[in-house]
Amino acid sequence: MSSSNADSLVSSFSAFSLAGAGRMFPSANRATTEYVRNREEKILRKRRAGLLVLFGVLLLTLGAGVTLAQGGGTATAQLEDADGNPVGDATFTEGPNGVTINANLQPGQNALGPGAHGVHIHETGNTSPDFEAAGEHFNPSGAQHGLENPEGPHAGDLEEIVVNEDGSAYYQTLTNRITLSGGENSILDSDGSALVIHAGSDDQETDPGGNSGGRAVAGVIRLAQTGEATTPESTTPAGKKDLPKSGGANVLLPAALGAISVVILGGGVLIRQLRRT
Repeated sequence: MSSSNADSLVSSFSAFSLAGAGRMFPSANRATTEYVRNREEKILRKRRAGLLVLFGVLLLTLGAGVTLAQGGGTATAQLEDADGNPVGDATFTEGPNGVTINANLQPGQNALGPGAHGVHIHETGNTSPDFEAAGEHFNPSGAQHGLENPEGPHAGDLEEIVVNEDGSAYYQTLTNRITLSGGENSILDSDGSALVIHAGSDDQETDPGGNSGGRAVAGVIRLAQTGEATTPESTTPAGKKDLPKSGGANVLLPAALGAISVVILGGGVLIRQLRRT
């Protein structure tokens, strides 16, 4: 018998045997089919779960990239009275429409009485030996003081804070005249900035300080991530260099491009996996 005839005979016998086994043992055949089906379903479920995780990561990455591209960053200031006693705090959060400032004064503080008080960002991040060390209002453009002054305002001019009878206060305002992320109007330049609350109200017209009285409460503004009040290369007043960025375009653009790259690569993987399923 030739080898080809022998192979053909063996194949026919094997097929006959398997078919016969299937007829002779139908329960075993069904069990094998069910096992294979269950295994395939488990593999498919795992693959779908992996795709959902990948999709979630892509969404998070894209969201982070959008946030960075829109601008971002947070700074804080611990507010103290003239004797160095803590009386409150403030946060500065940069977003696409400007910097939101939130400030709180704790109940029982005696530095500021009830009523309205002028609030300004001053040009130097220093409050020692006294609040005069903070310099004048933050004013890189050389404008006059006052939100209602046609020749104003200073970049550091803000709305007033109103203190309650118990000394507490909550304050929130949005300004697009300052940044945390670099440029001429950054309050985190090489000499820093300070938030100052004055003893009296601000008339928002009179140059240079709105007749708002002495400096009663102040705090150095520091970048929240590092605790630094300054960046190393430039200063606030006119005639100085542009600022190094703590989160500006030179950082945000690569970060946004990186996020987009991850989304593109991940999207390619996601599409390939979907095709396989």
